[in-house]
Amino acid sequence: MKNLCAVWLLLATSLITLAQPLKPTTRWQTDYWTAKWIMHPTAAGKQYGVYHFRKTFSLPQKPGRFVIHVSADNRYRLFINGRPVALGPARSDLQNWNYETLDLAPYLQAGNNTLAAQVWYLGESAPFAQMSYQAGFIVQGDGDAEKVVNTDNTWKVQQNTAYSPIRNDNAKLHTYIVVGDGDRVDAAQYPWGWEQAGFNDSSWPAARPLWFPAKPRGLGTDGNWQLVPRTIPMMAEAPQRLSTVRRAEYVRMTDDFLKGKAPVTVPAQTRAIFLLDQGHLTNAYPELTVSRGKGAVITLAYAEALVDNKGQKGNRNEVNGRTLVGFEDQFVADGGNRRTFRPLWFRTYRYLQLTVETGREPVVLDDLTGQVTGYPFEQKAVFASNEKSLVDIWNVGWRTAQLCAGETYYDCPYYEQLQYTGDTRIQAMLSLYVTGDDRLMRKAIMDFDHSRFSDGLTQSRYPSADFQVIPTFSLFWVNMLHDYWMHRQDDAFIRPLLRGVEGVLAWHEQRLEKTGLNGPLEWWNFVDWSKWEAPGESAGGVPAGARKGGSSILTLLQAYTGQRAADLLAYYGQNERAEHYRTLARQQTKAVYKQCWDAGRGLLADTPEKNRFSQHANILAVLTDAVPVAQQPALLQKVMTDTSLTQATFYFKYYLFQAMKKAGLGDQLIPQLKPWYNMLAMGLTTFAENPEPTRSDCHAWSASPLYEFLSTICGINPAEPGFRSVRLEPYLGELQIVEGKMPHPAGDIAVRFEKGANGELKGTVTLPAKVTGTLRWKGKTVALKEGSQDFML
Repeated sequence: MKNLCAVWLLLATSLITLAQPLKPTTRWQTDYWTAKWIMHPTAAGKQYGVYHFRKTFSLPQKPGRFVIHVSADNRYRLFINGRPVALGPARSDLQNWNYETLDLAPYLQAGNNTLAAQVWYLGESAPFAQMSYQAGFIVQGDGDAEKVVNTDNTWKVQQNTAYSPIRNDNAKLHTYIVVGDGDRVDAAQYPWGWEQAGFNDSSWPAARPLWFPAKPRGLGTDGNWQLVPRTIPMMAEAPQRLSTVRRAEYVRMTDDFLKGKAPVTVPAQTRAIFLLDQGHLTNAYPELTVSRGKGAVITLAYAEALVDNKGQKGNRNEVNGRTLVGFEDQFVADGGNRRTFRPLWFRTYRYLQLTVETGREPVVLDDLTGQVTGYPFEQKAVFASNEKSLVDIWNVGWRTAQLCAGETYYDCPYYEQLQYTGDTRIQAMLSLYVTGDDRLMRKAIMDFDHSRFSDGLTQSRYPSADFQVIPTFSLFWVNMLHDYWMHRQDDAFIRPLLRGVEGVLAWHEQRLEKTGLNGPLEWWNFVDWSKWEAPGESAGGVPAGARKGGSSILTLLQAYTGQRAADLLAYYGQNERAEHYRTLARQQTKAVYKQCWDAGRGLLADTPEKNRFSQHANILAVLTDAVPVAQQPALLQKVMTDTSLTQATFYFKYYLFQAMKKAGLGDQLIPQLKPWYNMLAMGLTTFAENPEPTRSDCHAWSASPLYEFLSTICGINPAEPGFRSVRLEPYLGELQIVEGKMPHPAGDIAVRFEKGANGELKGTVTLPAKVTGTLRWKGKTVALKEGSQDFML
């Protein structure tokens, strides 16, 4: 791609080899398991505890296949002969509790083998994303050869009393943080080597089988864990080293320490502080190795950015006059050699600060590494143009999306790690366009379906131990299902979810007033983190007219969803219901226009009082055709330039971009990216939740430009459900040359566009086998066939 700046894969390819889940055996999805859930014989099952389970067994020869099914509550880390091979289970709820199906044969040997697991139950210290029943662990051998490892009272167990929680000081952090507590590990109490085959566990007690049977979902008289097979791959892990020592107090440390070349000794009776910079935000398991220093206390603190004396982040690269205030772990040395601390869960950080306080003995910091982790997305899309700065937006956006994807999508990795529907809809589109991997999107759709409660709505975030409802996010779940339907042919998956769609729409319909606008709405009707003036709303993010009724924004969101739900229902033969929602949407859009259109300002108001105006109402007026199509370009021009309107933040700009594309204004996309350039100039290495001052420096809804580069600039969009055909309508704006490639279920879609001196468009389009489409450019249309084809318009 001569003279073009291309975008390539960011993640390391040197991954730690973990046992990847296999397709589960049907038997254990329908029959009671013969293995037992096991627990420590005397520990309280619903209180904080970390446990080690071991089983040594003998094999006559190295097996070619050795398949097990494994799960735990809260979580487990599995070892074979001292080697870590799996981490799970994938987060879910009790009615859909995941287990992993693994083939351990590559890790086994003839003779004795030791299967070991670290299992933890965090109780009140657990993150909000963790749902649970009680501490427990289970291994089910798939067949006769593997039943030797079935969990029962032949397993040994020990509670590791070295662990205790470090409570997060939310008052100190001045924010909402619900990722669980930090870990404090006292090395003097740690049974070092417990996972190794030669460890002496003779003093460990036998595990206690729990009284209730293990079973797949749908069997039995009691609830506990309803076991279902994992549907996503194991998380990736890859080694990663911090980049730079930014500050060292009282003891010298150089970058050679971070390279693993120069251990640092902290003398006795010393307090030393080391501020380390990863260079970019990351999700990783830090692994700190120390020697000697009995009684030395080492605190690891993590932050996205440093803050000044006013608590402001400012430029993320600056450290002078700034301090680290953040999440913490702690390790207490026991004087032994090469003791390694690794927290139970990954940490999110750009800056990692070590505070070392020694006693009578010096401590040696041998090494500090990280194991970067996340969903194993593979970047398959390519975007290139003659504008080099777009590469930075793509790369930082893709890092943002990666850090917000694990066993679920995360709104933000540092503060919450919760899967919210509004965020997830945007994240899922990024996944489809950049990687083609739809497995996490499917899981998210199912997670939200599982969250539905008696009102008919989905919960706003799920899985979550803390119940929260955002009715607008229920609407976005419906739209997310519509997105999936347009991009994948998967009727068996979609059809059963239509009952949930109707439940969501019925809740909103029941709350319409005779005026056609929404009436009083319960719960938290979040729309965007904009500076709304909405009396009576304390939660934030809510426009006027939610609590008392009469919001054009909330009414149009319902209409927007009803239009898409109608397409879904009609496709699946529910024509009467489809026409009902189409009619209702028309009635809503007409009612909004009649009562909220201000002819004097040429804008749609937020309520019939016409005293508040926002970008949001007018964006939705375009997306729903509440405003006549001929007026939409002029309306959007005004929306993009009138700063007196309540402004959309990064989240809702996704819908602004969709409205621009719909109104034929896609050529103006790049000028709309100024806020993203501002973030880069502020030293952010991921895109933030909000404009400054922001809480989260990493929020995947702000990575939406990646989707627009492919969907708007390259113009690649499905023309019909299942992406069976393609509609190409590129908007190059001031760009002269654009190349793009995105994965399609049938292969890659690749485009190259170049503008000529007289405004003509020429280039090449390549479509997968059996995929056709159309190319549109300034009112002209060209039919496209499978394979490669050149064109000039």
